[in-house]
Amino acid sequence: MSGVDARVLALADGHAKAAVDFLLELVRAVEHGEDRVQDLVAKRLAAAGCTIENQRYNPKTVVLKDEFADAQVVADGDRVNVIGRLAGTGGGRSLILFAHPDGEPIQRLETWSKPPFKGVQENGRLYGWGVADDLAGVASGVIAIELLVKAGLKPKGEVLMASSPSKRHARGVVALLQHGYNADGAVYLHPAESGAGMRDIKAFCSGQAEFHIAIDGQLPDTNEPNHTVFYHRSVNPIDKAMVIHRALVELGEARAKRVHHPLLEAAVGRSTNIQVSRIRCGEMSRYARLQPNCEMGGAVSFPAGERPEAVRAEIEAAVAAAAKADPWLRDHPPRLKWLSSIIGAEVSLDHPLYKIVESAVIACTGTEPHVNALHTISDIRNPIIQKGIPTVAFGCKSGDLTQAGQVNEWIDVDDYVRMIKVTAATIAGWCGLDASRT
Repeated sequence: MSGVDARVLALADGHAKAAVDFLLELVRAVEHGEDRVQDLVAKRLAAAGCTIENQRYNPKTVVLKDEFADAQVVADGDRVNVIGRLAGTGGGRSLILFAHPDGEPIQRLETWSKPPFKGVQENGRLYGWGVADDLAGVASGVIAIELLVKAGLKPKGEVLMASSPSKRHARGVVALLQHGYNADGAVYLHPAESGAGMRDIKAFCSGQAEFHIAIDGQLPDTNEPNHTVFYHRSVNPIDKAMVIHRALVELGEARAKRVHHPLLEAAVGRSTNIQVSRIRCGEMSRYARLQPNCEMGGAVSFPAGERPEAVRAEIEAAVAAAAKADPWLRDHPPRLKWLSSIIGAEVSLDHPLYKIVESAVIACTGTEPHVNALHTISDIRNPIIQKGIPTVAFGCKSGDLTQAGQVNEWIDVDDYVRMIKVTAATIAGWCGLDASRT
């Protein structure tokens, strides 16, 4: 690291308590709502010398490029992006840092053994609702900018720190980009869901599409409450669902033989999957009674570089072919509905942004990172797809994320401080620092 960067990193060590205290503030604000969290972010960025810009938007009105989501799954109501703009001195590359202040819906608090809104620290961990998803990311960006300012250092390129809602298709970063914000590069600050900390850099994410299929059957012609004796005179929609399920499994295997991506192949030996994860028909307590219809749902994953509309078309054709070959389904075709479709994205490992982040991680942690190719639909895709902005992501060690159905979500405190160092070093390496201040 250069002498300038060394000064920033040394200051990060001395700033550790203030960094943790700010994260604690954010955790304790969650109980009072997203607006409280965003107010704290805005005040801290303003105190660090940033110009604050609040962008109010409605997720349902944000138009996506190459993606969509059913209106029922998109977050409702106005949201606010908080943007802190640190002007550059000129001659450097600009950078957007972004993270999301919103977490999972608050529920099942009784399952936590740690108070979710107190920010309890034990054995080097800090526990709290959304602390890893993604309050630590928000805090890291804010504090990294604060470190530069306190060190008397000025980036040559402009730095934007965006606290942008993301959960339930909140689309904050997309709204930001569509309203004229732009940069030469972007970094998504988010603790690694893998638990590997900054050994993982996200520079690749698969695409994913979710589907729902409705299938009709036929009840026996009787008023009897129990149907088993009449079963041969009915059409069980579960049986017909299995016809469609079998077609999807066969398509999934065929795709796996011809669709390949080296990062995914190296990581898990397969680059695409189709899964049926839900089948619903009737009530578990009424085993002698049939139902007239059945529902099934699932998802398909596909690598960056594969067009989502082509993947969807393959699934539609497989469902249609299976229905055409079945006497009942031919006249009562299943109804397939796409709930969401999200494209994959990647940044080359030779790209300067990746190299700068990689070097910063090595310098700050002593560990050589690698690309985590297994995180589907990462928000790194948004700047890449919407504006062609190269984007990578990194974050501190974490665990028991609420979004994965766990409790007692936590981040590693020491690694959180290292995350701030890596963020500050990334700003310095990508944007450059004013030589007159070194």
